Amino acid sequence: AASSVLGRRFLATEVDVGDSGAQSTNRRVRKEFSEKMKDGPGFADFIGGMSEPLTPDQALEKASAVQNRLQSKLSGGTRLPRWLKTDIPMGGNVTRIRKTLRDLKLHTVCEEARCPNMGECWGGGKHGTATATIMIMGDTCTRGCRFCSVKTSKTPAALDPKEPENVATALAAWGLDYIVLTSVDRDDLLDFGSNHFATTVQKIREMAPQMMIECLTPDFQGRPELIEPVALSGLDVYAHNIETVEALQRMVRDHRANYKQSMFVLEHVKKTKPTLLTKSSIMLGVGETDEEVLQTMKDLRSAGVDIVTLGQYMRPTKRHMKVHDYVTPEKFKHWEQMGNELGFLYTASGPLVRSSYKAGEFFISEILRKRSAVAAANAAKKDSQNLRDIAATIATEERKKVMEDKI
Repeated sequence: AASSVLGRRFLATEVDVGDSGAQSTNRRVRKEFSEKMKDGPGFADFIGGMSEPLTPDQALEKASAVQNRLQSKLSGGTRLPRWLKTDIPMGGNVTRIRKTLRDLKLHTVCEEARCPNMGECWGGGKHGTATATIMIMGDTCTRGCRFCSVKTSKTPAALDPKEPENVATALAAWGLDYIVLTSVDRDDLLDFGSNHFATTVQKIREMAPQMMIECLTPDFQGRPELIEPVALSGLDVYAHNIETVEALQRMVRDHRANYKQSMFVLEHVKKTKPTLLTKSSIMLGVGETDEEVLQTMKDLRSAGVDIVTLGQYMRPTKRHMKVHDYVTPEKFKHWEQMGNELGFLYTASGPLVRSSYKAGEFFISEILRKRSAVAAANAAKKDSQNLRDIAATIATEERKKVMEDKI
């Protein structure tokens, strides 16, 4: 009886049970299984239930439908709009800069923040003005802003005392025209990194006196005695980002950062050194309204900010806050016009614009060069008026170039 059950259980499997009755049952089960398979589904059932092959016309129609779907995706049907897609950074200059960074154990915000403009900036872009944004004081931040992909920790590694000299050595070797220094927040330090920042600028100025230096700084918790050393260290542009409109500050930024504190930093820099260019940046696409953006731009002008950049927020990873909406290039053009009307020396506004945007640096470098020339030729005029005349001249020249390129 046991052998009979074993034979039925394994169906078509050969089982040597040594019993003639069991063998007969096994053969019967195999035969029944084979007959059922003959009446089962065929190949056509697995490829769409077609009883007959496709005709040439039917096959062509299906192929065309597939092609149309693919073209729709390529033309903007994907979640990421086509105007936000960029080329993978490559080229000789990119490779050379990356190698030097690794050799000297330096970090760039270009890589850490996954900036989409890295290839253009490091490669020189259409203006041929190669730039890079070096991130000092390590690669780990003490704050946790919801938009930023930089690593975070309450206890980052100690500062590297050789970093200021290493940074200056690297920049002098690269031969860059314009450099942006930025840093992580270091709330674990007594001076929040202010002295380290200022020392790095001074070392660069010693080894590369012709290089133009922009510093994108933390807020130093709004303490004037820590803002001033950086403002007076020899830099050309002092940048601090407001990031978003006032109503969204707590949702977007770390709780230790806030709107009024950032506005105070920018205002105090201008009071400390009135001739220093100041700059700030606003992310769009995080849930702000047009009225809030306009008010933020007005507040920045009231704080004496000379340059403003506006760009699209792009989610670094799924762990970060979602994109609320993708702002169109036409809308960014509107904000550029508003910036000009409000009196900013320069407004860089576009989907891929970042606080350290390449085209903006080219423009700023031209302002700085021409300001020096004007100051030497006509020292009697006020610096602020000179800056506005220079900015107007450069803007006119840039518009002419754009029109010539279109023609």
